[in-house]
Amino acid sequence: MIDIDRDIVIVGGGPAGMMAGLLFARAGLKVAVLEKHADFLRDFRGDTVHPSTLELFHQLGMLDDLLQLPHSKLEQASIHIAGRQMKAVDFRYLPVAAPYVAMMPQWDLLNFIATKAKHYPGFDLRMKTEAVDLLYGKAERVCGVETRDGQKLVAKLVIAADGRRSVLRGKAKLPLRNIGAPMDVFWFRVDKPKGKGGDVFGAVQAGRFMVLIDRQDYYQCAYVFNKGQAGEVKAAGLEAFRAGLRSLVPDLGAAFDQITSWDQVKILEVALDRLERWHRPGLLAIGDAAHAMSPIGGVGINMAVQDAVTAANILAGPMAAGENPDSLLRQVYARRIKPVRRMQAVQKLAQDRVIAPLLRRTKPIEKPLLPLRILNRVPLLRRIPGRVIGLGFGRETIQSPEAPIIPE
Repeated sequence: MIDIDRDIVIVGGGPAGMMAGLLFARAGLKVAVLEKHADFLRDFRGDTVHPSTLELFHQLGMLDDLLQLPHSKLEQASIHIAGRQMKAVDFRYLPVAAPYVAMMPQWDLLNFIATKAKHYPGFDLRMKTEAVDLLYGKAERVCGVETRDGQKLVAKLVIAADGRRSVLRGKAKLPLRNIGAPMDVFWFRVDKPKGKGGDVFGAVQAGRFMVLIDRQDYYQCAYVFNKGQAGEVKAAGLEAFRAGLRSLVPDLGAAFDQITSWDQVKILEVALDRLERWHRPGLLAIGDAAHAMSPIGGVGINMAVQDAVTAANILAGPMAAGENPDSLLRQVYARRIKPVRRMQAVQKLAQDRVIAPLLRRTKPIEKPLLPLRILNRVPLLRRIPGRVIGLGFGRETIQSPEAPIIPE
């Protein structure tokens, strides 16, 4: 079956795809967003909505509604190392409407965007619809996608937002540069003991590192280990794993006894890569499909959303006027590639100079690293990592047009 009644097909219902769907539909275009799962419920997806993204919702007039959803506010972050708590990051002085990170389940964020987008007549969200191949027209121009169940969806533009294992970028033969990462991560959760709580903090020992995110009634935990050693960690057994966690965070102690099966522990195979070209005629890649970010700083969602805003700012108006988008696709890449490179350079520096040496280290850490001591001692300096993490580089504002909305 061939379906041709649309301007854009967006493959992937993550933050990049959903934000792009909202903005292009808001501009009056007919947009289909394809999501292969039946819902957005997935454990341990990125749940950090940074100040830069909150500011975009403020510009759209949606921030107050978004903040009605359950969330916690992260205004500062610290690291526990060598028996001391070192304050490292401060978001409170950023020049935005919401100067903090909103810790919010990603499925809530995606459902919120979907609800807002459905107010526009051109928005069509298709769950349980998996794109598996590209369709081509004249001169090998991409003109749509084929789904696993045999549907053929034709469009003026296909946006690949299908994640770090993107099927479409492979089908389009877009050139990928692998930068590499020295670690992988085990994600899990433990209910908070009574009286415990606080901001995001890291716990560091020689050869081990963990980040704990306060999610109101539980901690979302990221245990960092050397890349490729997941099997080795599991082979040592759950008790050894729990004992190591207790050693890292003695204050939580028996809370780690809640981990009774490896089924409760999910692996994130960390990747740091980017496409050297994000487009070909009829196709544009954004978000993780264009650049996989390390979990350092939790910036992945926000970089992806910035891509979507850039794409809409450049393409929505001309496409709404009937123009072919092909000549404009490179502008999206040109505007986003420098911020992506800069953020990945920051992440690689952290990987190479901080995380990899910590994971290799065998001797006890007797005192915090000098940069941490300086940040802890000088509050004003904590605003610098707060700005880099909270606002990123090349921050966009909403400039795409808005068509009339359907009254509720």
